This record gives sequence, C-alpha cells and structure tokens, in this order.
Amino acid sequence: MRPVGRGAKSRAAVGAVVLTLTLLLAACATAPAPGPSPIPTPVPTAPQPPAPTPTPNAPPGLSPAALAGWADEDHLAAFNAWADTCRVARDAPARTQCERAQQLRRTSKPVTPSLARAFFESGFSVVAAETPDGGPGLLTAYFAPEYAARRSPDAVFDSPVLAPPAGWTRGQVLPPRAQIEAGALAGAQWGAGPLAWMRAEDLFFMQIQGSGYLTFEDGSKARAAYAADNGQKFAGIARPMAEQGLLPRNGTSGEAIRAWLAAHRGPEARAVMALNPRYIFFSLDPDDGGDPNGAAGIPLPARRAIAVDPGHWRYGDLVWISADGGNLVGARGSYQGLVVALDTGSAIRGPVRADLYMGRGAAAGEEAGAVRHPLRMWRLVPRG
Repeated sequence: MRPVGRGAKSRAAVGAVVLTLTLLLAACATAPAPGPSPIPTPVPTAPQPPAPTPTPNAPPGLSPAALAGWADEDHLAAFNAWADTCRVARDAPARTQCERAQQLRRTSKPVTPSLARAFFESGFSVVAAETPDGGPGLLTAYFAPEYAARRSPDAVFDSPVLAPPAGWTRGQVLPPRAQIEAGALAGAQWGAGPLAWMRAEDLFFMQIQGSGYLTFEDGSKARAAYAADNGQKFAGIARPMAEQGLLPRNGTSGEAIRAWLAAHRGPEARAVMALNPRYIFFSLDPDDGGDPNGAAGIPLPARRAIAVDPGHWRYGDLVWISADGGNLVGARGSYQGLVVALDTGSAIRGPVRADLYMGRGAAAGEEAGAVRHPLRMWRLVPRG
C-alpha cells in the first residue's frame, strides 16, 4: 500500500499497501487461495496470433511477444489502461505511441484484442530491469480502503483525521506519530481541527495506503486524500510484531495485523503503531465513486497501475511484471501482465520494486495484504 508520496497513497498515497508499502505487510485471508491469479480477469476473445517461443529475459530490441506469458495477456484491457493514462508520459517516443493509441481508438470501433496486441508488438521493444545483484525484486500491493467514520468522537471512533498543519511545506520534518497523536488527543493544533473520527487501526491503515473512502453515520461519503506528511521515514510493523511474538512470522498479512490492533485497541495497539513514526495528514473531498489519483495526478486503473521508485522509472512507463512464489498465508499464486507506472510511495525503492494497485474496498484489501512476491520487471520502450 502506498505509504505515501502517493497521490493515492500520495500516492502522493495515497499509500492501501499493505505490503512493504502497506507495511511490508499485506492483507489477506488465512486460507490459501487456489491457483495462480493473473492480473487481468480472462475474457473470451477472438483467436490470437500464435505465440512465439517465450524468452524469459528478452534483450533490448525484441518485441514484447518474446516475453513468457505474453500470449495469455488480456491485451485489450492493457491497451485501454495505457490509452487512458498515457497522457502523463513526457518523452517524445511515448507521446508518439500515445497519439497512435488515440488514433487507433478513433478509427477502429471497437479496438479488438488482436489490434491491441499488434499495437504493443509494433510500437514497443523490451528492456529488462535489473537489481544490482541480478536477483529478483519485490512486488507488494495496495488498495483504496473504505471505512466507517464519525463526525464526533466516541469510545470506539477516537482517532482524529487531521488536516495539514498551517504553513506546512513539503520535506518539513515534524514530530513522529506518537507525539502527533498525543498532541491531537490533548487538543494541540496540528491542523484546522479534526476532519473526521475513525477507529485507530482503520486510520493507521488508511495512512499506509495514503488515501481512502469514508462513510459517515448518516450515509454520506467522502474521499480522504493525502495532503501532507510529517517527514518521518516509513517503518513497517510486520517484522517487529513477529519478532515480539505478537504474530507468527508467516502470518503478518494486513488483515492479521489489523485484527490484532483491533483486539488490543488502546495503549497496547498505539505502542505497536508508534513503531512506524510516519504520519499522514488528509483533506476531504466528495466521493465520486471512482478510484483515487496516484502521484501522476490521474485515477489509478485497478490491477493495471503500479507505484514505482521515481529514481528508476517515469510516470507513464509501460511495464511487464512477473511475480510468483509469495509466502504469506493466503497468497495468490502469481501476478503477470502489463501495468502502467502512475504512483510512488515512501517504501517503494529500487529498480525492481513495484506496488500493484488492486482497487477499492475490502476484497481488494484482502488480496493486497497477501502480496509479497519475488518480482521481475521489463520496461516496454516506446519506438519513436
């Protein structure tokens, strides 16, 4: 989940993930789900061209068709995600391919799966991303949580959603989480006053995701968007909880962590949450029913957007990810497909590191919390 920097989890949070981003945790069920779970939901389509012999590490200059698993991709879904978001790309070749995608939409009604596949194969070449030691990187996932909230505090909804302090500037270092929470509860002015009140564990997870959606007791809804942070470094609590014997080492999914915090609500849970000194401030906007914006400033397409390290990737980059072998309880088998780099997060660092946006709500959060998979990434380089 996106600690933050994300527009979503900034994204820019905006964050859900859960997950190293989302706490290096991940939220999930306790029983393993059967079989691999590819990124897109397979949709019956017209016959596709025969697949070439897969090449797991396609060298520069090769077509995306050389990627293992390429023939099984939902190329139309990937095309739509790219065409909807490619305007954030800045370099000339990417803009050329973006315009080509828009032209294809204008002239082909509808764009077919085979046309979408041909678009990628003719317009992009493949370059593998590499870690310094040549080993795999890490895939985690995040989501946009939906939580109950209150306009006034009570015994359960006792944690304030705070606006940024007056005069806050990006990069400013403020006190760590525990001090901010103590001051907020004591009435200190960290912002313009509480925007809403939440359960402590829900607010903690929403801060990891970087954004979320609130439903108040009268049925009204709002989107809590990342507005600022305290400048402290994000620290996941999954590992220390396992080291302290609070949870088993392979049982630190996001759902397991949240359940423990809820069961120990009060000073005990606050002490554990204080192990992550990073604190996120929010603004409240109307809920438009869509997905949150990422750091690139546009809505994140579910299961087709990733948060990346901006030191190694650019917003708008088209990326092939392949990840399997997750070891958290309830982890899906694998994730593979085309995604677009549209977000970032404070825990997303390195050339082969991605946080996959799963969507809104509890089901997305449950799956996101169990994603901690060894990762390989390939950049699809647009041809000018």
